[in-house]
Amino acid sequence: MNLSDLVIESARKQPQALAVRSPEQNLTYGELDALANRLSHALAQLGVKQGSRVGIWLDKSAVAIALMQGILRLGAAYVPIDPLSPVLRAATIVRDCQLSAIAIGDSRAEQLKDDLADIKCLNIDEFWQDIFCFSEQPIKGLPQDDGELAYILYTSGSTGKPKGVCLSHQNALAFIKWAAEEIDAQSTDRFSNHAPFHFDLSVLDIYVPFLKGACVCLIPEGIAYIPQRLINFLVQEKITVWYSVPSVLILMILHGDLLKVQEHYLRVVLFAGEVFPIKYLRQLRQHWQAIRLLNLYGPTETNVCTYFEVENISEEQTASIPIGKACCGNQLWGVNSCGKAIVAGEEGELMVSGPTVMLGYWGQALQHNRTYATGDIVRKQDDGNYLLIGRIDSLIKVRGYRIELGEIEAALLSHIDIVEAAVVVANQGMAARLLAFLVAKNNALSLINIKQYCSSRLPRYMIVDQVYFLECLPMNRNGKIDRRKLLESVGKYNS
Repeated sequence: MNLSDLVIESARKQPQALAVRSPEQNLTYGELDALANRLSHALAQLGVKQGSRVGIWLDKSAVAIALMQGILRLGAAYVPIDPLSPVLRAATIVRDCQLSAIAIGDSRAEQLKDDLADIKCLNIDEFWQDIFCFSEQPIKGLPQDDGELAYILYTSGSTGKPKGVCLSHQNALAFIKWAAEEIDAQSTDRFSNHAPFHFDLSVLDIYVPFLKGACVCLIPEGIAYIPQRLINFLVQEKITVWYSVPSVLILMILHGDLLKVQEHYLRVVLFAGEVFPIKYLRQLRQHWQAIRLLNLYGPTETNVCTYFEVENISEEQTASIPIGKACCGNQLWGVNSCGKAIVAGEEGELMVSGPTVMLGYWGQALQHNRTYATGDIVRKQDDGNYLLIGRIDSLIKVRGYRIELGEIEAALLSHIDIVEAAVVVANQGMAARLLAFLVAKNNALSLINIKQYCSSRLPRYMIVDQVYFLECLPMNRNGKIDRRKLLESVGKYNS
């Protein structure tokens, strides 16, 4: 079995069941199956074949999901690109993984005209005019190994260049099957999809429903951070399984009266991507006693590799909840600075091996059964659960997005008038802010100048919120930029 089989099997069993619900279009399993086949024929006509990579630079939609299925049915891999990425970043991804083709709409076709004239494009807006020219029957004779590449997710890179995380059908299925069993997913469930498709949280939202013949309800990007609209969506769509970063749930608690909602259908709430502040998690647990709350953890490179079910949170508890124990058939251990495995009470870097660990990064030799060093420092508790302590490098999470501060700094340093740059993050969750400290040759630079410059090179969640201009950046005793001192100095600069 591989990812492309899930919809095919559900369509065979229940073709009239609703598979995808979105504001623009609903698709039953039969309709999704047929559309995926038509798209696979259209892509094959463009030269896409087994082993190819195809970009998807589209807004979240049922059609984008059908495209993923059509690509997989050719034995190819899909590469979702942030719909809000500037052209330069999208072009970097396209060239890095050597796309055979890219699926776009009219607006982006114009944007890419000059930058990527050599890439074959499937213009979805034009495709609909000829959709019935393509067969809804599957293309035969494409054997697929579940160990082959299924999709590439690009994450922030320390060198200033995005890194392509390569994940196989097997990597994804190990997680999907575990999640479906753990939450007892049924064909009657309705899953919310809050995460954009280039964000790894969306893998559960899409494929667990497909495995069980359930429905995934796409949350429009325009309401993704409007709390009352999200609550209305949750109630009106009769969502039974919710999955998002904690920041979104906190937003709904503070500004949408989530905890006052009486009539809902939720039975499971999953969250991942960042630490859930204990005071808000306690409120959620107290008000929703009949709902299962699961904390999922795992960098993009490992899918989800640990989980912890939140049962009781005492009023005295102030520490964060654990990230839990291994799941999906993975093995976990912590390694201290001497390279030895930690025991209960000790701290070390979390290591992961097992079926969900990526094949590798695009451009490097891909391999199976590798061990991944997460870069996260954990403490092993007496009960075997792991508690997340922090990072060993500058990789951070802002509103659930994984960000390498070095990538932002690299973009800033590419400006002709910026001599030195350091970026730090202040606060957590929805209050998180990216602060840039710059040494510049031009005193006329302003926050607006910097934001405009970054907007053409970085996705919106990596654009700095505030800029401070200094004569020089402070250094620590090791000769590195003293980021702690920069963060501590913010109050002085703001006074």
